[in-house]
Amino acid sequence: MLGSTATIARSTFVESIRQPVFFIIVLISGVLQVLNTWVSHYSMGYRNVPGEITGDDKLLFDIGLSTIFVCGTLLAAFIATAVMSREIENKTILTIVSKPVARPAVVIGKYLGVAAAMIVAIVLMTAFLMFAIRHGVLSTAADDPDQPAIAFAAGAVLLSLIVAGAGNFLYGWTFGQTAITLMVPLMLLGYLGILLLDEDWAFQAIATDFKPQLLLACASLGLALLVLTAIATAASTRLGQVMTITVCAGVFLLGLLSNFLIGQHVFQNEIVGLVVVTESGDIGDDTFDMPGDEWTVLLKQEPATELKVGDLIYWGPAPNGVGMFVPPMIPVDDDHRPGQDIDINDDLFPEGVAPAIVLTGINGPALTIKQIGHTGVEVKRPPAAGDFIFPHETRINPVAFTAWAAVPNMHFFWNVDAITQAQTVPVGHFVLAAFYALSLIIAAVSVAVMLFQGRDVG
Repeated sequence: MLGSTATIARSTFVESIRQPVFFIIVLISGVLQVLNTWVSHYSMGYRNVPGEITGDDKLLFDIGLSTIFVCGTLLAAFIATAVMSREIENKTILTIVSKPVARPAVVIGKYLGVAAAMIVAIVLMTAFLMFAIRHGVLSTAADDPDQPAIAFAAGAVLLSLIVAGAGNFLYGWTFGQTAITLMVPLMLLGYLGILLLDEDWAFQAIATDFKPQLLLACASLGLALLVLTAIATAASTRLGQVMTITVCAGVFLLGLLSNFLIGQHVFQNEIVGLVVVTESGDIGDDTFDMPGDEWTVLLKQEPATELKVGDLIYWGPAPNGVGMFVPPMIPVDDDHRPGQDIDINDDLFPEGVAPAIVLTGINGPALTIKQIGHTGVEVKRPPAAGDFIFPHETRINPVAFTAWAAVPNMHFFWNVDAITQAQTVPVGHFVLAAFYALSLIIAAVSVAVMLFQGRDVG
């Protein structure tokens, strides 16, 4: 099965990059990246702020990555239907299934071939974007074009087209396949060239214009496109080209809106406020895990919900209450149950009293919280600036959670907001996104195998 899968994948890859639509969409993506440098003005950003991109280039990167997303989604739908639904409709797939080849091998091989072609397209579209970022937005008439970026990018594309045209005329080579095959190494070499040269053609350190965070964001987006490719492959086993494109577009839009439509109903909690300053009650002691430990937290504004002395207090990094730093707590006892007035001078640490963190003082936006109980609550860390305060543990809506988990969430692959706000995207996030993408791909390909298993192709 492995041998037949590899053979099908190889032939599907060649067939995919030979399709005219493949070459056209990739080239359109490059043209749009050029146009993006002309239309990304007036984002009102400053160039003297930290980050890999500043000023108008933030909007340029946002629009450029969106261009890759849209073009990649269309390309995945087009080439997946060309190698699956069109072959089923034309009965040409009978030449494969009539041989001793398992149907799962056909589907898996088709997906692997299309995915390999998509990776080639993603590399090229990313290269176009990185050339555009290096050139930057010409915000004023006094800005000079980046001549090395223009020369290397245009030279790579023109040389590929000239050689492909000559090869097609003289030797009958497939124009699109030849152009794409040449364009990949030439664009990568061209990008390496502009990393070694500044705008005045002077040599510079390669790390000067190298932007790893931007490349990481592009790689994350590539994972999303590979997921959409798997979905397109599954849809094309039963649907035609138009409906497959519709399904991909629907999943694409639903994946972008899933947090708004579904995600906001999954986790249920009430925000008390955002912490701006914290202070330990014991000078020099930064822990908060022993009975009697006391901390003061200053909120950005007065509590948004009604609080009273004795209420339980939770905190965490997210406004929806995900990832709490405090474990679930239970009422202390009949005498000192959270929610009742308590006296902080009372003995709140007798044997058998369940641990809890309670509110012991309210002074406008300043809250005083204290560990009570015999052992103390095992918190992950004390409250810190940037944390959100909550009056109870986060509850999960099981119906909304199931629906939210079933829909591919494209926000996990979209890192533009963090990058434009000069926030570092950790490599660990990309690794988790890769595992998430792999899970979605396996699920979509499994559905494709089940749909194709009972499909009449005769």
